[in-house]
Amino acid sequence: MGSKGRAMGRFSGFRLFKEGLTGNRGWSPHWRDAEPRSDYDIVIVGGGGHGLATAYHLAETYGARRVALLEKGWIGGGNVGRNTTIVRANYLLPSNQRFYDLSLRLWERMEQDLNYNVMMSQRGVLNLCHSDGQRDAFIRRGNAIRLSGADAVFVTPQEMKKDWPFFDYENARFPIKGGLLQPRGGTARHDAVAWGYARAASDRGVDIIQNCDVTGFDIQRGRVRAVETTRGRIAANKVGVAVAGNTSRVMEMAGLRMPIESHVLQAFVSEGLKPILPGVVTFGVGHFYVSQSDKGGLVYGGDLDGYNSYAQRGNLPMVEHVAAAGVSLMPMIARARMLRSWGGIMDMTMDGSPIIDRTPVDGLYLNGGWCYGGFKAIPGSGLVFAHLLATDAPHPVATGLRLDRFRRGHMIDEGGRGPVPNLQ
Repeated sequence: MGSKGRAMGRFSGFRLFKEGLTGNRGWSPHWRDAEPRSDYDIVIVGGGGHGLATAYHLAETYGARRVALLEKGWIGGGNVGRNTTIVRANYLLPSNQRFYDLSLRLWERMEQDLNYNVMMSQRGVLNLCHSDGQRDAFIRRGNAIRLSGADAVFVTPQEMKKDWPFFDYENARFPIKGGLLQPRGGTARHDAVAWGYARAASDRGVDIIQNCDVTGFDIQRGRVRAVETTRGRIAANKVGVAVAGNTSRVMEMAGLRMPIESHVLQAFVSEGLKPILPGVVTFGVGHFYVSQSDKGGLVYGGDLDGYNSYAQRGNLPMVEHVAAAGVSLMPMIARARMLRSWGGIMDMTMDGSPIIDRTPVDGLYLNGGWCYGGFKAIPGSGLVFAHLLATDAPHPVATGLRLDRFRRGHMIDEGGRGPVPNLQ
């Protein structure tokens, strides 16, 4: 991707046709692989989806011009390229639902905003319930979602059998009592999201600096002055940190201890199959969620591996655990072969909800603690974090996502599991 020039022109059907006729010689690199300058107004640490979306909105929405984004590896090499690509806004608690509803609306216009095909497919997200109590809880959740302005439909097993005839509806242990469907939910192409934001941010003057690992912060009299990196010292008026599973490690360099644990979350892809799944499905008893990719593979995941780690790899007992949950829901997939798996590092907060806030160090800002919600949050997170960096005030939909809520006792415990990060 190395180039000193800007990405040229807009994508269009006409241009694709023209390039196809002329040997595709007119394409240019998607973004500039910039060299770091000595100083910037704002530096974003972390080149994943959240950092890229923040850099884009700083330049596009808030007019920032001297912005750098630092990525320790390559764009798309972290969690943004290691997930199951699910997009939804079906939360119960207002602080979360307001945010994710904003994010879903941004997803729906992302391709037009970025002039990039992120393969957004609103095929629907179906959450299954397996007991009378769970059914009642889902109906309550659906009502809360509709009150927020988003969409939710409770479907009965009889209605479900038309599109999902292959579920084990009569399972003696886990009978399917119905499901909560969000028709506007779906999936997107994770790599395309990273590339689209990188291209759009670079076109608006953001310096995207790859292979630039942060090694420390220069903090004087309680204020951050610069970021120390493997490519030298970079001064900045403000620094925003969006490094997902490495949040605790990076913030420790600034002398801050975070209410966050890092855990491995594995994801899997099966061999290619004929089209069977019309949308995304989650199993309400075992933690299992699955969709089908455009190439036919089942893309699925489940629980955390259950131990603290910064390594992007999992273990075999969790592979068996996730596969067992999938077969309990859809016995027919027992013969499907697993093609590949990978691990992402989840930054799990004490209450399972994210943090977007200023830190006790002046000029240092945090975007983290996304738990399982990182991919679906990308566009909303970028907008509200850019708002915070540009204005020093929380965005209206993120007022509850403050760092000090753990001290004040104002938890956003969406899962109702208490202060146990590995259960969130």
